[in-house]
Amino acid sequence: MPYKLSATLSAHSSDVRAVASPTESIILSASRDSTAISWKRPSPTVPFTPSSILRAGSKYINAVQYLSPSPEAPQGYAVVGGQDTVVNIFALGPAQKEDPEYSLVGHTDNVCALDISQSGTIISGSWDKTAKVWKQFQLVYDLKGHQQAVWGVIAIDDEQFLTASADKTIKYWVQHKMMRTYEGHKDAVRGLTLIPDIGFASCSNDSEIRVWTMQGDVVYTLSGHTSFVYSLSVLPNGGIVSGGEDRSVRVWRDGECVQMIIHPAISVWAVSTMPNGDIVSGCSDGIVRVFSESEDRWASAAELKALEDHIASQTISSQQVGDVKKTDLPGPDALLHPGKKPGEVKMIRNGDLVEAHQWDSATSNWQKVGDVVDAVGSGRKQLFNGKEYDYVFDVDVQEGAPPLKLPFNVSENPYAAAQRFLEQNDLSLNYIDEIVKFIEKNTAGVNLGASNEYVDPYTGASRYQTAATSAAPAPSAAYMDPFTGAARYSGAPVPTPPVPSVSPSAPKIIPYPKFVSFKQANVSAMQTKLYQFDEALRNEISTATLAMYPEELEIVEEAFTYLSQVTSTPSQLSLPPLGGTHAEAIIQILERWPASQRFPMMDLSRLVAAYCADASAVPGGRERFLASLFKASDWTEVRSHGKAMSKAQETNILLLFRTVANCFQEGTPVNEGQWVAQVFEALSHAPYALLTKVQRVALATILFNFSCAYLTTSVARDVVNQHTGLALQLLRSNTDDAEVTYRTLVALGNLIYAGNTRGISLDSAQSAELQTVMSALPAFPDDRIRNVVDEIRALL
Repeated sequence: MPYKLSATLSAHSSDVRAVASPTESIILSASRDSTAISWKRPSPTVPFTPSSILRAGSKYINAVQYLSPSPEAPQGYAVVGGQDTVVNIFALGPAQKEDPEYSLVGHTDNVCALDISQSGTIISGSWDKTAKVWKQFQLVYDLKGHQQAVWGVIAIDDEQFLTASADKTIKYWVQHKMMRTYEGHKDAVRGLTLIPDIGFASCSNDSEIRVWTMQGDVVYTLSGHTSFVYSLSVLPNGGIVSGGEDRSVRVWRDGECVQMIIHPAISVWAVSTMPNGDIVSGCSDGIVRVFSESEDRWASAAELKALEDHIASQTISSQQVGDVKKTDLPGPDALLHPGKKPGEVKMIRNGDLVEAHQWDSATSNWQKVGDVVDAVGSGRKQLFNGKEYDYVFDVDVQEGAPPLKLPFNVSENPYAAAQRFLEQNDLSLNYIDEIVKFIEKNTAGVNLGASNEYVDPYTGASRYQTAATSAAPAPSAAYMDPFTGAARYSGAPVPTPPVPSVSPSAPKIIPYPKFVSFKQANVSAMQTKLYQFDEALRNEISTATLAMYPEELEIVEEAFTYLSQVTSTPSQLSLPPLGGTHAEAIIQILERWPASQRFPMMDLSRLVAAYCADASAVPGGRERFLASLFKASDWTEVRSHGKAMSKAQETNILLLFRTVANCFQEGTPVNEGQWVAQVFEALSHAPYALLTKVQRVALATILFNFSCAYLTTSVARDVVNQHTGLALQLLRSNTDDAEVTYRTLVALGNLIYAGNTRGISLDSAQSAELQTVMSALPAFPDDRIRNVVDEIRALL
């Protein structure tokens, strides 16, 4: 018999991120609404009802498991983990409960995965890149080895464990020792489940499920999901159940998909199986559903019809099912012919409507899964907060954050749209380059008419982006959901900060000598944009004299060719490094070009500083090069007038800060010439309130990179005092960005450490001021800031 709806459990107000079903009478669910619910029924003929609602705080809950009863908890325990970084353990019983019996503290970031062995050993996985094993509610093993977040964990027994990570690998551990690494998935590994007599199965953002032996051999691969696969479970008969971003739960038997259960929700975040073979799912619509093969446990005919109608009422973007030409589509008679495989999609013309139907092999019927509508951005506007937009994207910025709405018009600056989105939702500006990339990817091909509005590196026909940090690419189009559209995004793991966080057991951070660079770029797109602007200047009588001269064009062409080679993977250098003539050409062009068209040249300067540090190494060269960048960005005007920046100034100042940060790298002669003092003098009295968050991070990175150079190279005391003054000013001004405070504190820590080793300590006034500033820092939740403050105090 096919699986059909058995029960619908509605009580959560946001996404259900995890489910567990240890018995036929208990279901546990965890949600982004900050609650976990224990659902119970006294017998299979009685509906599930909430018996315990558990809330340990206001943070999202992302993982839940069931711990067997004990004398202290005769109904068992619910083990939950989430954004508060704590594993909380509640004894099931009272209807409402806010105080857990036990709290397992040790993770430093969101807890997103849990599993429990038969004897009660708990394993937890976290964004902090570790898994932790707990016995008798005490930490016994700390599993460190993954390079990214740990999204899946399995306790094989009390001493053997499996972990899955966003670094695309799975690891096998015996106690705290990593014994084997399984490689093969092409993207983040999201879930694991044990397969009796074989080994285990894994699922991934690469849309595949792999079944492995414990020795590392892939027995077979299950392909069929069309987007991320989030969760796995095993049926009593050995079948596999999976759920993912393509709105489906799939049932697999003997290596084949035997049934696909479509849901009226974008994401099926979690699946679990009951001892009787029923399937439990948790979705982005906040509903827990139970499906059964047993006809006597099916829901009523009315409930089944309501679910079918709800699914059929969904709309599907034509963008995601290919070009739709109504006149070429067959009529309803096409549904008389059976599908060729489970999940096959067929579009038909039904009057003026285009319908999508999917083949359900379990019932041998076509199931309507939605009406195809014009794609947003293809001439159809969407309303958001009362305003019309070309696109309104659903954005999953990170695990543990709810899907948010990102409105965007093709005529606006994607960089500004991304920054507005992050600031309005109080999210870290570390995501800005990923959001820009997502906008770029999903609005590709939109042609705009001529516009007099300012455009920057993130807009226009030859779009490109200037990236602050290395970021994982947006999900490949090959894995995008054909029903929910490209407007669904799962962010890659948060870019690694410049210095790692400190936990009580970790080695001290200070001194931290690793420079942070802003090197990523699409060189060919940058070049196209620059030439586009040059051509526009050349073709206008009033600006023709501003266009690049023939010799400048040749020099700039050399620069782009070199940078294309040095940034290629692998690097394919065949040219000598760029030199003084290239730096001089940049200076000359920046002096002539209008402010709104300088950004490609400013961005070129950023890469020249990063990859060709000696291009301005002639005596006085760095001073002249940097002075031209400050002038081109209108820094003096912004600093002195104290008015809101224009879009051109905003972009150019960001690129200025990133270029200056790139000027400080290993081997940079910070003790030669006056360029460092010149930079710090220019940055003094920065109008901090006018700076965007991403500009503030870049400014803090300048201070941090100088401190790395100072660890190995002594500079004049006046320069050190300038740096200290800037850092203190930044700490006093920053009240809402933990990353800015963290980078600035580590910069000061490096400076004090290097001074102490040379017998040059801060004077008493500076030391007292620093103590005062650190005492007045905002109460950021990051342990890393408190830890660095403690290290600095120990150095004073």
